[in-house]
Amino acid sequence: MERTLPGTTIEMQALRPDAARDLLDTLFLSGGLVLSQVTRMTGLAPYEVQNWVKRGFLPPPEHKMYNRNQFCRIVTINMLRESMQIDTITKLLSYINGHLDDASDDIVNDSDLYNYYINLLAVLDGHQPDRDEIRTHILYITSDFKEPRPGGKKRLALVLEVMLYAYYSAQMRRQAEELLQHLD
Repeated sequence: MERTLPGTTIEMQALRPDAARDLLDTLFLSGGLVLSQVTRMTGLAPYEVQNWVKRGFLPPPEHKMYNRNQFCRIVTINMLRESMQIDTITKLLSYINGHLDDASDDIVNDSDLYNYYINLLAVLDGHQPDRDEIRTHILYITSDFKEPRPGGKKRLALVLEVMLYAYYSAQMRRQAEELLQHLD
């Protein structure tokens, strides 16, 4: 079964642990991505990405190239927009990474955050567990995380839990819209 990597237009056979990391390793072998590549892989319009940079949601590209972490931030925001308002998304990302246009205060880089999220989806494999199971899975997938300051792992776990619920919310909204099409 083909599926799209969340927040992108990139099709994958199936989500598996480290699928995001492996894909990103390949995409960024030769450096960064230009805006047209970012928009092609996310389905976003160029002005949307540029607006997010202007609003401080991510640092500006260097030499017109977006690096791995910038791309993952764009993908994460794009993915979360299906179920959350942009101000809520930036509040969530600021909770884990402080000033969004400055990586020096980050608890986890955006590439790792996105990979943890994809790993969580891969481990759950379409199953919607209860909250205790979700927290157990989050602890499992973040077991390698080294917190840069006390409380970092707790913040990461909470952000991942919110992201997962946002994903389920977006799925349910799409299912409701499909059902609505069958109304007379």
